[in-house]
Amino acid sequence: MHGAVGEVMSKPELPKAYEAKDHETRIYAEWEKDKEFRATVNPDREPYTIMIPPPNVTGVLHMGHVLDNALQDSMIRFRRMQGREALWQPGTDHAGIATQNVVEKALRAEGKTRHDLGREKFVEKAWAWKEEKGGHILQQLRRLGSSPDWDRTRFTMEPDLSKAVTEAFIRLHKKGLVYRGNYIVNWCPRCMTALSDEEVEHTDEQSSLWHIRYPLSDGSGHVTVATTRPETMLGDTAIAIHPDSEKTAHLKGKTVRLPFLDREIPIVEDDYVDAEFGAGALKVTPAHDPNDFEIGKRHNLPAINVMNKDATISEEGGPFAGMDRYDARKKVVAELEEMGLLEKIEDHPNAMGRCHRCNTVVEPTLSMQWFVKMQPLADPALKAYHDGDVKFIPEHWGKTYTHWLGNIRDWVISRQLWWGHRIPVYYCDGCEHEMVAHEAPANCEKCQGTAITQDPDVLDTWFSSWLWPFSTLGWPEKTKDLEYFYPTQWLTTGPDIIFFWVARMIMAGLEFMGEVPFKEVYLHGIVRDGKGRKMSKSLGNSPEPIDIIDEYGADALRFTMIALTPTGQDVQFDAKKTELGRNFANKIWNASRLILSNLEGYTGQETMAEPTAADRWILSRLDRAISEVTKAFDESRFSEAAWYLYEFFWKEYCDWYLEFSKLRLRGEEGEEARSRAQHTTLEVLKTSLTLLHPLFPFMTEAVWENVPSTEGRLIAANWPDARGAVDEAAEREIEPVMEAISALRNMRGEMNVPPSTRLSIMVQTDTNTQALLEKGTGLLRTLARVDSIVMG
Repeated sequence: MHGAVGEVMSKPELPKAYEAKDHETRIYAEWEKDKEFRATVNPDREPYTIMIPPPNVTGVLHMGHVLDNALQDSMIRFRRMQGREALWQPGTDHAGIATQNVVEKALRAEGKTRHDLGREKFVEKAWAWKEEKGGHILQQLRRLGSSPDWDRTRFTMEPDLSKAVTEAFIRLHKKGLVYRGNYIVNWCPRCMTALSDEEVEHTDEQSSLWHIRYPLSDGSGHVTVATTRPETMLGDTAIAIHPDSEKTAHLKGKTVRLPFLDREIPIVEDDYVDAEFGAGALKVTPAHDPNDFEIGKRHNLPAINVMNKDATISEEGGPFAGMDRYDARKKVVAELEEMGLLEKIEDHPNAMGRCHRCNTVVEPTLSMQWFVKMQPLADPALKAYHDGDVKFIPEHWGKTYTHWLGNIRDWVISRQLWWGHRIPVYYCDGCEHEMVAHEAPANCEKCQGTAITQDPDVLDTWFSSWLWPFSTLGWPEKTKDLEYFYPTQWLTTGPDIIFFWVARMIMAGLEFMGEVPFKEVYLHGIVRDGKGRKMSKSLGNSPEPIDIIDEYGADALRFTMIALTPTGQDVQFDAKKTELGRNFANKIWNASRLILSNLEGYTGQETMAEPTAADRWILSRLDRAISEVTKAFDESRFSEAAWYLYEFFWKEYCDWYLEFSKLRLRGEEGEEARSRAQHTTLEVLKTSLTLLHPLFPFMTEAVWENVPSTEGRLIAANWPDARGAVDEAAEREIEPVMEAISALRNMRGEMNVPPSTRLSIMVQTDTNTQALLEKGTGLLRTLARVDSIVMG
């Protein structure tokens, strides 16, 4: 408690300047020690839950994290101060591919591979790495001021969450939604695993289109096809033409000889073929193209895989076996030219698919994998959106969501890794019977054999992340946390994972919990550099957030990122822009220091003069600020909340009201007037600190510690309600005075009249404004340094 009402208040002394490093570590340690972030099941309070997008356990803080977590922290602090039982659920993701790459890199430095260790020892080493270095980003989030309930920190591979993953797989398998089969997958030859469509990033790159002649078997000529991947012709099993095309009608029923392998392959008719493209014929390689795979199924064509896992040509590639795919491409093209079978080469733009982890060009390859049937899960998720059960902010992302769900493909969930959730499928070595179970069976349920082998693959990392909103709360058990905190209210993340994570969580929530996992999804903009490029570690175009925090302070960085990122829009950022937040933090600190230094002798109970028009004006503006900022937070308009507070506190409160009140605060207009000015300035300061706290948590808490007549910490203070104090008459009275003072100050500057020179002025205006100015002559005399005023 910092001075009770009725006691003469001491004169608090704030240091002259706000030095973030003098406060942030201490304040955060106190918050954490006293469990200020804790959320518990509380029937007397309405819950409010936010699930953190779990950062990769390999991750370090980058500018995208800064924006994402500053928004989440601002919202959870706001809801906590509103009296909600506010849970911000933290945790990390095991990041299958990324973590395995990190551990394998360390092994390579020792001259070893994971195969030298074996699976069990490799997984032990990955766990050891996780325990030693895997929580680094969570410590960095503390530096940012993030306030999740750290006691609830979860990890996607901890026992309870692993149990949830197994349960989800088994339930989907029982419903026939999980299946195993050969299908074209995106294969990364660097990470040596299959990737989902969402894990492939497509970039427009300049490539070539090779026009190749395939000799007709009857010697009557040839058919020309065009391809961007000539090496895959080694796996061709047909040529396709459109059944209604006159251009290729003469080819019906014929066959061609496949160059290099002298394999006779048929010409088939299929509606998929674009008769207008090139010569109207298409090479069909069922093992290396998803569309060709479908053509192959329709015509019962064999699928010949000519690519090894490391993107070298397999034995099926005949004379090119063992060659790297690109070396094989060069050799195929060269030999086609020698044989007179290369008709021409054209420049051709191509959407190249690359692994989102290592940037390697992926290879579409036929592979035996585990899949989830997505359409039965997507249909309820579409309905939930159309029924208004989940809302996207900005709304246009709803169209993206519906388009993706409406064109969804089955999800390949198996990964050829060792780090991750092992697929809970077991095979009998004797009779090859397949069993799906929580634990390894002791005997084969079919032949009773005891030789049992578990599927070697692990599940896609996102298969655990899509369960995050309820697995973290105890599912599949029916816990009190799950009953109380689910569904969550609000989620924020970047639009780049709307398919990876957001849509899948909605599907999983509906499937396993019977309701959507969150009510609102706020998709914030992407942080970009001055050239408009997305900031990333690989490009080296991102400043280090911790370095910015060390220089400017966490509050300054948070406020700057939020203020400069309007709803749904990208932000171009460089570290120097953080001066915006630092300057505002300094303004708040200096104004607080001025106000607190003028409270000597104030008790809050003594007789006060009636409020002046300036007092009524600032209290009216404060009431508007409470309403507008509360509404902005409610509607996820964070940038607008930030700028509203900037304008109110800096411009209206500091630049105008404190100027209006300085004579009274100095006692030059009597003790009763001084007491009224002290009372109003203190009331506005306390309320302003409360409104500012979600954006400036450290600095406002540091000021609050020195504010009289406050109890407890600001983080636990009540969010203010608008008090119906909007006074339009006071606003009408003060605004012309402000305009007149501004005009006089501008005229001084234009006419080079020194500020110390007192003026005599004549005012000509309409009757209503003249009456208002006459009421404000005292302010005009003081702030514009005017001796005499003549109303014309």
